[in-house]
Amino acid sequence: MFAREPRAGRVKTRLIPLLGAEGAARLHARLVARTLATARAAALGPVELWGTRRQRGADLGARMTHAFQRSLRRARRVILIGSDCPMLRAAHLRRAERWLAGGADAVFAPAEDGGYALIALRRVSPRLFAGIEWGGPRVMAQTRKRLAALGWRWRELPEVWDVDRPEDVRRLQRAGLLQQRGNALGDQAVAARVGVDRI
Repeated sequence: MFAREPRAGRVKTRLIPLLGAEGAARLHARLVARTLATARAAALGPVELWGTRRQRGADLGARMTHAFQRSLRRARRVILIGSDCPMLRAAHLRRAERWLAGGADAVFAPAEDGGYALIALRRVSPRLFAGIEWGGPRVMAQTRKRLAALGWRWRELPEVWDVDRPEDVRRLQRAGLLQQRGNALGDQAVAARVGVDRI
């Protein structure tokens, strides 16, 4: 799992106008905790959290290549997820594992914004991530072209959405994906800014 440290003003910056820097950092921390719980619940093997300091590379593609190269030395199949997609369930991870075990070279969970929230591989090539316009709306489309050029077999999970923009916070609340007793952000003032009782 890739995740940044939940430092105020350094994470979820597009949510700061809505939640404030501290509120955005708290939401990020909640998303990280939920994603780690999902990964553990899948019970597929060791779960590793790769913070910013552990990741190596000039862009996301290089960082993912490095992580897969390291991890595939110790495991036959590796699933990499971020912390922005509370829609991901343990069942998604288990299905990705089954597809890899069944012969797929790669599995993806495409995201509504054009990227993806999960990538699972049983082998890695830097060519898979070369020339991708990271952060743009064509990430998954460009990745499909790389997969085809490599001659790899891949499968795709149902499309998911992640939490990056203010409207995603309200969607998160409506979906009830972070509900727990009391205010999920631990701050009633922040909840008032969001316009909901709990997120």
